Amino acid sequence: MGKKASPETMGFQTEVRQLLHLMIHSLYSNKEIFLRELISNASDAVDRLRFEALANPDLLTGDADLSIRVVLDKEAKTIAVTDNGIGMSREDLIENLGTIAKSGTADFLQQMTGDDKKDAQLIGQFGVGFYSSFIVADKVVVETRRADLEAKDAVRWESDGQGEFTVEPIERVERGTTVTLHLKETEAEFSELLRLETLIRKYSDHIAFPVLLEGGAEDDKEPRTVNSATALWMRSRSEVDDDEYKEFYKYLSHDFVDPITWSHNRVEGKREYTSLLYIPANAPFDLWNREVPRGLKLYVQRVFIMDDAEQFLPLYLRFVKGIVDSSDLPLNVSRELLQNNPQSAAMKTAITRRVLDMLARLSTADSKEDREIYQKFWKEFGQVIKEGLVEDSQNADKLMKLLRFTTTRSDGDLQDQSLADYLGRAIPKQDKIYYLLADTYATAKSSPHLEQLAKNGIEVLLLADRIDPWMVDHLADFEGKSFQDVGRGQLSLPEGDGTITQETMNEEHKPLLKKIQKKLKDRITAVNVSQRLIDSPACVVTADQDLTPQLRRMLEASGQKLPDSKPNFEINVEHPLVQRLSAERDDERFGQLANILLDHALLAEGAQLENPAAYVQRMNSLLLDMGTQEVKK
Repeated sequence: MGKKASPETMGFQTEVRQLLHLMIHSLYSNKEIFLRELISNASDAVDRLRFEALANPDLLTGDADLSIRVVLDKEAKTIAVTDNGIGMSREDLIENLGTIAKSGTADFLQQMTGDDKKDAQLIGQFGVGFYSSFIVADKVVVETRRADLEAKDAVRWESDGQGEFTVEPIERVERGTTVTLHLKETEAEFSELLRLETLIRKYSDHIAFPVLLEGGAEDDKEPRTVNSATALWMRSRSEVDDDEYKEFYKYLSHDFVDPITWSHNRVEGKREYTSLLYIPANAPFDLWNREVPRGLKLYVQRVFIMDDAEQFLPLYLRFVKGIVDSSDLPLNVSRELLQNNPQSAAMKTAITRRVLDMLARLSTADSKEDREIYQKFWKEFGQVIKEGLVEDSQNADKLMKLLRFTTTRSDGDLQDQSLADYLGRAIPKQDKIYYLLADTYATAKSSPHLEQLAKNGIEVLLLADRIDPWMVDHLADFEGKSFQDVGRGQLSLPEGDGTITQETMNEEHKPLLKKIQKKLKDRITAVNVSQRLIDSPACVVTADQDLTPQLRRMLEASGQKLPDSKPNFEINVEHPLVQRLSAERDDERFGQLANILLDHALLAEGAQLENPAAYVQRMNSLLLDMGTQEVKK
């Protein structure tokens, strides 16, 4: 027998030493994922063997049952992860464990083309993930034999992660790799069998091969399969029934209520990933806290990578639950890498559209039951969808079809009318979609701005949600119809309604308008004869360039300093009160009546008077005058 070769000491590549320091101190904030990385690497090796065995079946000789074993030795304080996969040669070992992010798997994938690459279920990069072992271990030993080599060609790798490693030849009968971690004194928690079982179920439940766990107490030495070994989202949709989808949602979201709907889809071609997306039935209590963690669970080739991967959906879809499983992203992917990764950006675009398409199908369903389901969804999440019009102009067309409104023809304040419903009831020659902003539905419903429109049979959207003042500025044309705020600027009615121009109407009543303007110059910008009013004496109108009163009040309430702004004042010259004002010859009384008309117009739109005391004084004076006139009679 020849003399046993002594271990050869080598140094890590400079980048590896830097990586180890970074990883141990900051890269992996959650140290428990070391087991996920090792099991993932083991699965990678088994997957590669399975693929190579298609061309060379002899590689499976003697051990065709592919699996991964995790063995705990509590007394020795070691964890060993063993696979019967492809294994490594001496050259593979030095290359993969001595340099950064360079694995046999990565090289193997680069050599594959066409269907071979597509069919190869190879995951991860052995190198970087392996180094996470040093987060919990002060010594790591790797023993391995490549499947197409003899027992005498096996090799052992050993390091304390401080800058050097040793390599020596050994005898190993079985193919594959064993990674043994000698736990640090501070990591005793990982020497408990239950802790390891929990980690396997949490991170590796959906690994495609059995993960066997053994060790601990004497009566628990028999290996047992811990993982389910089948990822639900990797199964064909035809193989999964509705109850299974619902139960998986509850496991995923910790919700007790069935989801409204879901979408299960696999993308192949330039990008390969699977998504399983759910729409919850109820909004979470923290829906409006935009800072809380949210997003999809990210898997890479069935291996759990992170919760709350927010990079795959926009913020306004933060209520969506589900998973995305990529075949292309690296196992060591971080949130920072995802943020700047063109692959994840492309996936985000596609997944966002899938969610919107899923909602579109629900919103346009023919059955009454499905329409009621969408109505329930809108009640829970409608305002969040409206955020999308502000934040996601790319999908504006899809989002606008999802919107639901209360209108002047609605039964109560239920938001159940789509823009398509609205246009289906439009009058001939109507080229605009009319809407009115208000603080409440009741204020909108009784607004004087609606009078002329109602007379002409024109329906109006009533917008009273807090997000609406922001949303309306991002409403593009819908089916060729532009949007008009009936409380802002000059009202434009459909052609053929018989109205005369604003200038002509103002000219006919120029003396009255000039006198009102003089009395109210500190409170209004301009005064016009109204084309809006039928039953009310007056209303206030926001100028086209000004903020809406609703948005202005919200910004001021948040502490923002805004420039002074005054509304336009419109009067209904046919109304008895305006005719009474026009007939008033007493200059002081005229001023009081003009101010009261303005006060009432402001109150009608939900505004708070700047000087309520002055309003009360004017009203008291008016009431006393009326009383004096009655006594004289």
